[in-house]
Amino acid sequence: MPTLPPKPPGWVLETAHTAYALGLTANGLLLNRFWGARLPLRTDYPPPAEYPNFASFTAAAHLSPEEFPAYAGASYVEPCLKLLLPDGVRDAVLKFEKADLRDGDTYLIIHLRDAFYPVSVALHYRAHHDADLIERWAVVTNAGPLPLTVERLFSAQVHPPLGEPYRLTHVAGKWSAEFQLERETLTHGVKVLESRRLTTSHHHNPWFMLDRGSADEEQGEVWFGALAWSGNWKLTAETTDFFGTRISLGLNDWDFAYVLNAGESLSAPRTFFGYTKSGFGAASRILHGYIRKRVLPHREQLHKVLYNSWEATTFNVSERAQMKIAKVAASLGCELFVVDDGWFHKRKNDTAGLGDWWADAKKFPNGLGPLVAGVNQLGMEFGIWVEPEMVNANSDLYRAHPDWVFHFPNRKRTEMRNQMILNLARADVREYLYGKLYALLSDHNIAFVKWDMNRNISEPGWPDAPGDARELWVRYVEGLYELWGRLRDSHPQVIFQSCSGGGGRVDMGILQYADQVWVSDNTDAPSRLSIQEGFSYAYPASIMEAWVTDAGFNTIPLEFRLHVAMAGALGIGGDLLKWDNEDRALAAKWIAYYKQIRPVVQGGDLYRLHRLDGGMFNALQYMLPDRSEGVLFGFRMFAPQFLPYTTNTVLLPTLHLRGLDSTASYQIEGIEAVRSGAAWMEDGLRLSLPNFGSTVRRIRRI
Repeated sequence: MPTLPPKPPGWVLETAHTAYALGLTANGLLLNRFWGARLPLRTDYPPPAEYPNFASFTAAAHLSPEEFPAYAGASYVEPCLKLLLPDGVRDAVLKFEKADLRDGDTYLIIHLRDAFYPVSVALHYRAHHDADLIERWAVVTNAGPLPLTVERLFSAQVHPPLGEPYRLTHVAGKWSAEFQLERETLTHGVKVLESRRLTTSHHHNPWFMLDRGSADEEQGEVWFGALAWSGNWKLTAETTDFFGTRISLGLNDWDFAYVLNAGESLSAPRTFFGYTKSGFGAASRILHGYIRKRVLPHREQLHKVLYNSWEATTFNVSERAQMKIAKVAASLGCELFVVDDGWFHKRKNDTAGLGDWWADAKKFPNGLGPLVAGVNQLGMEFGIWVEPEMVNANSDLYRAHPDWVFHFPNRKRTEMRNQMILNLARADVREYLYGKLYALLSDHNIAFVKWDMNRNISEPGWPDAPGDARELWVRYVEGLYELWGRLRDSHPQVIFQSCSGGGGRVDMGILQYADQVWVSDNTDAPSRLSIQEGFSYAYPASIMEAWVTDAGFNTIPLEFRLHVAMAGALGIGGDLLKWDNEDRALAAKWIAYYKQIRPVVQGGDLYRLHRLDGGMFNALQYMLPDRSEGVLFGFRMFAPQFLPYTTNTVLLPTLHLRGLDSTASYQIEGIEAVRSGAAWMEDGLRLSLPNFGSTVRRIRRI
């Protein structure tokens, strides 16, 4: 909890196991004092350090670990704030004004004010005690009569202890190869991760982990953080020549400007930061737990096994065709049937229809009602695909409102997948979409919405913008959140999924509205193992929708593909009409099994026992928090037979289970021995699997 020590002025925010301390120097600089393991006494935390100038080229401000450095003075580090003031001044000289403690001393607000101009900045800190996280964000306010322009606004800057080098863990990738884990040692200079695409992006994701180069899954200090924002974002990891490393997270300042008129404020997105001594696995589990328990709309509600008809029917959607495949899906044990693209007005292919969100009269002459009722009679809930942020030129909506899309005058409007992006920063666009989607959800018993977005922005123009058109990067996302929020409020029972051509919009911001995410359009099971592994560093399995499709139908065993998808929120997406009786029986068997282990997979703690990391073997374990039950997954990839110990079936590396009660006894499915938790964790076990062999085994406390 935050406390106010006497002099020098300072504050300490404590969680169950960590502490974050800040304070003022004699010169009035607000500095980080400490970020690490919680200490026994308040007096244990060091005072803010005083830094001297270094020659005439490096001032003390450049060396100091400021909590929120603004662009001002002789400081050349990455600033959190840059302003353009009414008289042309382009900096902000921030001075401490006051501090407030709220909500039982768990919420600290530091108020800063410019030394001359009527500009204030409020730094917000909230300690989530049991979650072991510190939440931070910043709000800048124009307290004067004349407009000013915000040119950069980060949410926060954090400082691990002085010392180098630090190692940065993050993910990179592209469409169909998202969430590829990368680790690199930070060298002097600035490493930038960002999105300039209007969405979170397939290419990077707004979270990080830092360690000193020696941490692993189970041990070592790790500092980590994540940004809750679904638009353009930026992370800067800066290492100075003076043993300082600082991470900044917030709004991307590329092509950005935001005008604040008299009395107006701009809030940066929220960020979450944590620390652990127990390696990358513990850092992941902290984030997972917070997302499941505090962020998701339906919190820890278990997700149903779904069937999605896209790969079976593509755009050839009709009541008869959907019901035919729905009967097979129901017979396998699927609980939710989702109709994908192709159901709405004049949608025969991807060149027409987006924007006209009502059932196609030729495909559904009696509307969607009979199909929904038919699916419900089979014992399944009904779900549907929409792409509300997009419009085709060949649509009633675009013909009526061509001005509603992002565009520049006198420039060609680029189409990707034959579509353009509606400007959700406009209230009239949001009102139109809300009306159509409200009617769709109100007129039908729809339990699930797959919300897609299949392109990134181009020509980011807003000719009739009420302020600077470059505000669209923020206003669009705020409009998106407003639209989702209204729909969630009016239909609180509906589960929403965030999809953007796969994992293009996955972040802690959208997860305030979406209970599940589509991680990648790539459903090839071996590829999914690396995608799902990278995803798991920040996000829990409960939100990770994973399908079994026909990708690898002739090369990868169906059981392997099922097991890969069972490591998340299981879905089926293959053409079931082409599956033979043996495949259907196998799928039904594992769907029934998944329903038994679902509480553990979706609500348990994750332990990455053996990373894939370009190798031939991957193993992971989920364990309920009370340590009563777990699930072990093992996957062997293809290994050439002439390599050492790679005969058809081999003993694989020893697996040391995690998260067990060391004094209790446990049995692992398929192994007769009953052993103590200590034995399974210390001595471990070895699996034997053929090429593209896999296993899923329950772990039970006896």
